[in-house]
Amino acid sequence: MESTKPVKSPYEGRNAEKPLPTPVQRTLSKLGEDLNRARRRRGLTQQALAERIGAGLNTVKRMEAGDPRVQLHFLARALYLFGELQRLNDLLDSGQDDIGLTLMDEKLPQRVRPRKKATKSF
Repeated sequence: MESTKPVKSPYEGRNAEKPLPTPVQRTLSKLGEDLNRARRRRGLTQQALAERIGAGLNTVKRMEAGDPRVQLHFLARALYLFGELQRLNDLLDSGQDDIGLTLMDEKLPQRVRPRKKATKSF
């Protein structure tokens, strides 16, 4: 008798059961629509975009559909092609992270004292 185990797709794993939060789904869908619009404004077909970013046609279709499984480097290449890579670069700039900076400021010491010089004892 053969034992039949269900075949897992490469996308199943630890995170397969965790659905994306609705705001994340909306954001990815909007990003896909924006990529689609940017491509069409530049007169590029999906195939032409795929060739220029080194991806397959299905990858571009999934990217424009807001599929969360599309690799980030394809998004970065598309943004570079559209002249918008700086937006990705500025996404989580630590100098502009107001919440992170506020949390760090709360942990600052009240005063700073000079360190005692270590005495050399022989």
